[in-house]
Amino acid sequence: MKTLNILSGGAAQGLVRSLGPAFESETGLGIAGDFGAVGAMADRLRAGVPTDIVILTAALIATLADEGLVARSSITDIGRVETALAVRTGDPLARAEDAASLRAELLAADAIFVPDIQASTAGIHVAKVLAQLAIADVVTDRLKVFPNGATAMRHLAESNDRRPIGCTQSTEIISTMGVVLSGTLPPGCGLATMYTAAVATQASAASQAQRLIALLTSPATSELRNRVGFVSG
Repeated sequence: MKTLNILSGGAAQGLVRSLGPAFESETGLGIAGDFGAVGAMADRLRAGVPTDIVILTAALIATLADEGLVARSSITDIGRVETALAVRTGDPLARAEDAASLRAELLAADAIFVPDIQASTAGIHVAKVLAQLAIADVVTDRLKVFPNGATAMRHLAESNDRRPIGCTQSTEIISTMGVVLSGTLPPGCGLATMYTAAVATQASAASQAQRLIALLTSPATSELRNRVGFVSG
């Protein structure tokens, strides 16, 4: 089967996979590619990996447009994704109504599962929050860092730690079996990131890539977007 090649932040994986069957039925194309830390995905595009569609943060898509790597006219916002807390299914939810309670929850955890703290949107933010809460040095040995949020959440689900916690994009939590969304980060510590799609300038299936963008952003799929963790506006 011919495929549409995608490079995407992990935050959009659940949404894209959910729309895969409808897209394949309409176009005859499957969806192939990578989902991971946005910085790593941008670097793969820059390295010349064959790509039809890119889904990354709005800021990074704008940079890629400036670099001539995506078609500016194709840029379309999908929705915002909040950085959130996760626990294993069956564990008590982590309550973080404010910075003080978030600090307490993180200090109480014996393992903290996070995505790449240098290349992923959520991981970079987690590192900033730990510094903001003045506990970065205290919890450094408890950090379990993985290439992307989906991988971090899978490992959280399988963890044998006494009281583990995870922090990544809400979409990656919702789409992972064995973990549950425990709430977004509190005011002053939160992050809502706009994710945006664009057609790569070297796309071999540009019209089909544009069709996938239309499906991802259609009013008809707004309920699905909300269900997997995207927030409009």
